[in-house]
Amino acid sequence: MIHDEEQPVPVISIPTPHQPWAGGHYSSAVRAGDWIVLAGQVGVDPASGQPVAGGLLEQAGQALANVEAILGDVESSWADVAKVTVFVAEDDPGMMPALNALYAEHLGEHRPARTTVGVAWLPLRTLVEFEVWVYRPEAR
Repeated sequence: MIHDEEQPVPVISIPTPHQPWAGGHYSSAVRAGDWIVLAGQVGVDPASGQPVAGGLLEQAGQALANVEAILGDVESSWADVAKVTVFVAEDDPGMMPALNALYAEHLGEHRPARTTVGVAWLPLRTLVEFEVWVYRPEAR
């Protein structure tokens, strides 16, 4: 049996004018076939490029707003999100119910797969970061 060699899926950077801050050599969003992957978003104010004042919930609210702005840049919404990874640099696990409530407020009835990971630190000493995977077929 002869197999055609599969061509690699190109990874293409997508412009994201609403990206508030980039701390390294990476794209804020890339398309790989039917998937769009957003770089992790932290609670940075787009106007100042600095973390928002307050604690975990204030930063989470800003990070989720940043995700929503970039979802708009890539012509998607929470309804297209298949997977979210949440990185939390907060020592108090008692904050999780409030974080979960804020998350649910932003996503509404949509329930993508999710992983939450406790970490030692995040960029700019922020307390939470959201990484998002969007499934949006190119032919849509």
